[in-house]
Amino acid sequence: MSAHAIYDHAPIGSIIAWSDSTPRPPERFTKKLAAWLTNNGKGRLIRKQPSRSMGNLSLSASFTLHEADLGAGGVVAIRVHRTFSLDSTLHFSVVERPVIGSVGVFDRHGEDAELVHLATHLAAAEEWLSRYGYPRAVLQEVTADEVGTAVVEGRAA
Repeated sequence: MSAHAIYDHAPIGSIIAWSDSTPRPPERFTKKLAAWLTNNGKGRLIRKQPSRSMGNLSLSASFTLHEADLGAGGVVAIRVHRTFSLDSTLHFSVVERPVIGSVGVFDRHGEDAELVHLATHLAAAEEWLSRYGYPRAVLQEVTADEVGTAVVEGRAA
């Protein structure tokens, strides 16, 4: 499916895969494999941003995926995020939708909020928040309306 379909139909918290439809090169070709991994992977949908303008500059709508956390000893040093414009020519698919009843922890309220954690239930979200603390965090339960809209309307997002 296209980047537009992901933006329009995939709920925040979904696992999204992207691909350029080329076959994976053998492990021995390290440079080719590294280039292939740039255009093929998966991550959790954490943010959708509408198009916006700043002076003469116009930015198209986009979505951001959390690809990985890098660190050691339980300490995250780098979070790897990847942002895709709706103009992307890559192919996308929804690998997994968030479970109904799970709770998303967002870093702030509003349209520009980013999912920082997806917990299995409210108590787990509150416990995670007490450990990691986001002063303006917002908890939002995943509902059947949010997850099931694409299925009910006949879309295969």
